[in-house]
Amino acid sequence: MAQIKLILLDFDGTLVDTRDANAYAYIEALGEIGITLSRQEYLEHYFGVRCMEFLKMVGIEDEEQIQRLRRRKIELYPKHFASVRLNNALWQWCQMMRHLGTKVWIVSTGHIDNITNVMRHLSLESGIDGIISGDDVARPKPYPDCFLKAMDIEGVLPSETIIFEDSHVGLEAAKCSGASYVHITGF
Repeated sequence: MAQIKLILLDFDGTLVDTRDANAYAYIEALGEIGITLSRQEYLEHYFGVRCMEFLKMVGIEDEEQIQRLRRRKIELYPKHFASVRLNNALWQWCQMMRHLGTKVWIVSTGHIDNITNVMRHLSLESGIDGIISGDDVARPKPYPDCFLKAMDIEGVLPSETIIFEDSHVGLEAAKCSGASYVHITGF
């Protein structure tokens, strides 16, 4: 195996448990327009789905309303950060590897504002080398574009990269990237 030069971390569900914060922010935003959604329903059916796709799945088709709800969810999200939990074991290992010269990137389908707000809340900003969010690629996971973009920016091969993922679509993207990957099943 080649030396690991790049670690790519999915964010929600892999590095940070944001399930409840996402659920409650969406529940609150949707409740403001009369749509009822339970925490369990969100977690079982929608967690990990990109915002635009999720809102369409719950019956919102109007693009202006989708954008308003997306912005409102981002506003409400920090209110629920008490429920956010860091995968300490993974983070500590990444920081050790970074100290040895390995680059560490966040690669997520999430919105950059959501990612950076949580990172700021947990004081993680100085522990990474870059972020690729869902807005940075035309084709989201399960396509490998986000992972390949990070590899290209750092000038490393898939054989020099390891990816940490929790979702089915993320694992499919990791597999298609050609890099080694680890399935995170909870922490």
